[in-house]
Amino acid sequence: MSLTPKPPAPRIAFLGTGSMGLPMAKRLCEAGHALQVWNRTAAKAASLTALGAVLHTQANAAVAEADIVIGMLENGAVVEDVLFVQGVAAAMKPGALWIDMASIKPREARDHAARLGALGIAHLDAPVSGGTVGAEQGTLAIMAGGKAPAFERALPIFQIFGRATHVGSHGAGQLTKLANQMIVGITIGAVAEALLFASKGGADMAKVREAIGGGFADSRVLQLHGQRMVERDFAPRARLSIQLKDMRNALATAEEIGFEAPVTALFEQLYADGIKHGLSDLDHSGLFVELASRNGMS
Repeated sequence: MSLTPKPPAPRIAFLGTGSMGLPMAKRLCEAGHALQVWNRTAAKAASLTALGAVLHTQANAAVAEADIVIGMLENGAVVEDVLFVQGVAAAMKPGALWIDMASIKPREARDHAARLGALGIAHLDAPVSGGTVGAEQGTLAIMAGGKAPAFERALPIFQIFGRATHVGSHGAGQLTKLANQMIVGITIGAVAEALLFASKGGADMAKVREAIGGGFADSRVLQLHGQRMVERDFAPRARLSIQLKDMRNALATAEEIGFEAPVTALFEQLYADGIKHGLSDLDHSGLFVELASRNGMS
């Protein structure tokens, strides 16, 4: 009985090796993929060459032979520039798949999908949640928008990064990420305010966090970010400035679709005030510092 030959592994290019992209690219190398890599600052990707990756100085050169190109870039403007100014879209093969894992506006994702589709290139917007720890451990939550065949094609790669869910058509991945960031940003504020409130009244903040864990108020934010607040550990995992960007993207998208988001608007202002007061490089749980300062508890 003849066995059906196993299809060859896809040739993968990875663009953007910052704090999230580098551990994700490393996981691909460790899974046996021969990776073509580009980063604006090449030195940040150099460590991947020891794992077999080929480092390119031009993004369009990195993608020329790739079946799948993964972008983990800074924002929508950078994605636009890399795809359509630096020539990545023109250099990709017809039939290739672009997976945009950056957090950008839904309308930008839909626009990119249409323009790539005209070139015969498939598109997924697949932003992630889980931070650098999730990227290192392969436990990211991946929210994918696009056509079902493209999602199925990408699934073996997504499984290296974490858990993926197909949430709808082009742009739906970015909508889901914005919803995620609305919940995260608002919950950070709720946890910070509640712990500070209890402390101001004379309770032990650490014990309050312990007491309400497991009840209806429990969450990963209470567990992880709450502990950072107790310890005053605001070393950046996800920066407060990035949280503000996400809240602003959510509000811009809400306006586009005719949706009122008053809670998000309130917290956008609180994060903006924190940045105005010099907190931009703190972890997003550093909103605690802004709220503490308002209450004379800094």
